[in-house]
Amino acid sequence: MAPLNRREWLSRLGLAAGAAGVLDRLAAPAQAYQSATRGLPPLKITNVKVILTNPPYANGSFSFMQRLVIAKVETSEPGLYGLGCASFVFRPGAVAGVIEKHLKPLVVGKDPEMVGDHFQAMHASALWRGGPIDNYAVSGIDMALWDIKGKRAKMPVYQLLGGKARSAVQCYGDAAGRDGAEMAEGVKRAMQKGFRHVRLNYRGKTVPEGPGFEGMPTDNVVDPEEWVREIPRVFEHVRRTCGEEVELMQHLHGQLPPQATIGMVKRLEPFRPYFFEDPFYPEDIGYMKNLRQVTTVPIAIGEKFVNEHEYVGLIKNRLMDFIRVHVPAIGGLTKAWKLAVLGEWFAVRTAWHAPGDLSPVGHAANGHLDLAALNFGIQEGPFVHSDAVREIFPGTPVVKGGYLYINEAPGLGIDLNEAAAAKYPCNLEGGYLGRRRSTNGSVLRN
Repeated sequence: MAPLNRREWLSRLGLAAGAAGVLDRLAAPAQAYQSATRGLPPLKITNVKVILTNPPYANGSFSFMQRLVIAKVETSEPGLYGLGCASFVFRPGAVAGVIEKHLKPLVVGKDPEMVGDHFQAMHASALWRGGPIDNYAVSGIDMALWDIKGKRAKMPVYQLLGGKARSAVQCYGDAAGRDGAEMAEGVKRAMQKGFRHVRLNYRGKTVPEGPGFEGMPTDNVVDPEEWVREIPRVFEHVRRTCGEEVELMQHLHGQLPPQATIGMVKRLEPFRPYFFEDPFYPEDIGYMKNLRQVTTVPIAIGEKFVNEHEYVGLIKNRLMDFIRVHVPAIGGLTKAWKLAVLGEWFAVRTAWHAPGDLSPVGHAANGHLDLAALNFGIQEGPFVHSDAVREIFPGTPVVKGGYLYINEAPGLGIDLNEAAAAKYPCNLEGGYLGRRRSTNGSVLRN
């Protein structure tokens, strides 16, 4: 019997004609890459470098939150290298050590085109895995390998993921304040810049530095009951002041008791939130089922997730609407692309985390994922980069009119000026998240 081709095989199984189209769409990037690189000599990884830099913010201030960790993977082809983001600002020295002492020996001498194989080998190289330090280290090399692959094929990375599904990446802006009036003004400023989606970040009415407690240090104090009372009032004021055309989101880091959060989200329903962000800590995601049963408000979660056990069940059971993981924290571009495709089948849209401590390389990776993902939702508003950052990272993405635009150069479209990076040395000691305490004196997790 003559062998069946793929379409004939699917047809005989009685599958829908669309299934063949799905397979063709998935196979197209690999076929395009093979055509673009046919006849090129074999390639080897020759070195992995870690570049640490701590440039200033756009306002000229310095912070440990801008401690950037970049992996540079060099190859046997002169001038061909890739860059990846591994910027875990709370543990940069630990991440750098994993890359230099453990992952570099694993990949040097190997073929950089085998991105998936290297991703799997790096993750499987330790018996205990799935934690943030290893994930950030893997991300640095993983992103760099995608960068190399795109550069070698003379294609932007999004072409290797199936091509553009949109021409630009819509972002959401931010508005912070201690009451409805302050928040409404912030929303109006964001709208004037072109943002049609704005996230509300309630700061609370308590003083920035609390009085402290006997025998305890002075920390920021949060009154959970106040937040539960005030956030719906703020949302109502902003909606009444700014109108219905702007989409509003509510930011939270899970600091409130789960049942109080559930009740508060329910009270937001009349004001039509685009989504409610991170209602629970990862340890409390069992409450997502309770939340889903009582409200129709869309839920975005994932900023603190680091392994698939935290999000696969939520997606499979349709308990979330937007996945907003931090791409380096889950292991890089390879894992994020798999996650985006998983979400597509369960109507979960992407909303990748993109704070100021994400490097331009990481912002570019987000942009390539956003352009290619069929289930793109919204991109967290990008950090405003300083001139120093743009000098270090030529090709840094830009935002115009509420949209993120990436460089169309091959690979991730980002380069690295090592001499400029060296002007801002990175102190690897210290760097801790500011502590918050409840009014009863207990430490609140962030």
